[in-house]
Amino acid sequence: MGWKLLISSITIFFLLILLFFYVIPLKTINFESTPVNSNFSSFSEVDNNMQFYPNMRFPEKSISYEILDCPLQKQDDMESAFDIMEDVTPLNFYSVDNNADIYVTCEERAKTNGNLFIAGEGGPTNITAIGNLAVILNGEILLIRESNCPTPNIALHELLHVLGFAHSTNPENIMYNITNCNQEIGDDTLQLIEDLYSIPSNPDLTFGNISASISGRFLSINLTIINSGLKKSEDFKIQILSNEEIIKTVDSESIDIGYGRFIGMNNVWVSQVNVQELELIIDAEFEEINKENNKIKLEIKQ
Repeated sequence: MGWKLLISSITIFFLLILLFFYVIPLKTINFESTPVNSNFSSFSEVDNNMQFYPNMRFPEKSISYEILDCPLQKQDDMESAFDIMEDVTPLNFYSVDNNADIYVTCEERAKTNGNLFIAGEGGPTNITAIGNLAVILNGEILLIRESNCPTPNIALHELLHVLGFAHSTNPENIMYNITNCNQEIGDDTLQLIEDLYSIPSNPDLTFGNISASISGRFLSINLTIINSGLKKSEDFKIQILSNEEIIKTVDSESIDIGYGRFIGMNNVWVSQVNVQELELIIDAEFEEINKENNKIKLEIKQ
């Protein structure tokens, strides 16, 4: 009976030693990720120095506006400018009573800058840098002078400012800083608007900073998910895989455009003994600008 107890004790002892080496870490393995691709490719060969910042656009092709307390002529000029831009671009402008994307106001007093009369002022008022885009969330136009031209050049000039376009050095371009009736919207301006708004107004979830390590059989990971798209995302999941096997799924709530979410986890059990690679997947059931940046692999740090 004593021998059986001794053998059982020795067996349990060795099992505990094996379990110790199986679970308790002998060393910590750190992982590193490869860079994540941008959310869209370069545009056509158009000089994007035309804008205040590269790739400026509103989140949607449909852009709301509100005209506040303007004389009839200036209101007509502004509405005509919206109509003209609708005809030559993929944009659509519509009137609202509040919470407009673009606010239009008017001023009766003439403003001067040196010997020059200022015809109007306009530009974005809320810009968010998102990936390769500078997203315009709001803009304002101040019409000071009425246009005496057959086309509402002053209103068009200020509207293009709101769309992100800076002054041109070409006197024949409507974005030249001194207005005349012969100026026209440049073909390069129209092409850039076409290119910018060809990007679908979808979310685009991608990975930000990531750090991960495995100590024995336990994973610790910190990661950031960023919405680099043009629309608030829906809820989604994050899958963590070890050697192509899912070891953890995490639910995440929606993320607004330009925002991110930090997720940290410790002591996530990893069943594999020899982990050479981790993979993270954003599992989103909605349309995105780019699904290819929803996966990232982490390899052992050399």
